Amino acid sequence: MIRRAAWGWGRARRSALTYATMHSAVHLEPRRGILGVSWRQCVALLALGNAFVATYLHLWKIGKAGSLACGGGGGCQIVQYSPWSYVFGVDVALIGAVGYGTLLLVALVGSLPRFEDLRGFALAQLALVYAAFLFTLRLKWAEFYKLKTFCPWCAISAVSITILVVIVTLEWRRVRGQRPQGA
Repeated sequence: MIRRAAWGWGRARRSALTYATMHSAVHLEPRRGILGVSWRQCVALLALGNAFVATYLHLWKIGKAGSLACGGGGGCQIVQYSPWSYVFGVDVALIGAVGYGTLLLVALVGSLPRFEDLRGFALAQLALVYAAFLFTLRLKWAEFYKLKTFCPWCAISAVSITILVVIVTLEWRRVRGQRPQGA
């Protein structure tokens, strides 16, 4: 009877240690993401695509990109020339291009092996993306309720920024639970 109890205790103890070891190994995994790509690399890819879209819209607006490829409804032109397309006299597409470029830079540098677990990069991404998300909500509200139109390029940006909110939140959760390096 004593032997059986000792065996049972040992097995429970081994299971607990194995679970704790597996849990900490998964929790401290630095490259968690999707399809072998880290969350920060996902952010970089989406930021790159959106930077191109925003740059294209800005270049079109200042007359450097030819014609605007948009649906037949003309919603893109209405949105691009509305008063809502400027903030303090600055083109919203230019703000988007600079913002997405900054996010791309933060994500790329934060993806380097020596920085991939630092909370500062995750926090910078969080601040940039959440601010952009709130800004996008304001713009989509104006597009739908004030201008009563639809711009496919704006929709691409809105969907992407929503996906980015989810990704940077997952990245923040990943680094938030880790011990600071050197501890």
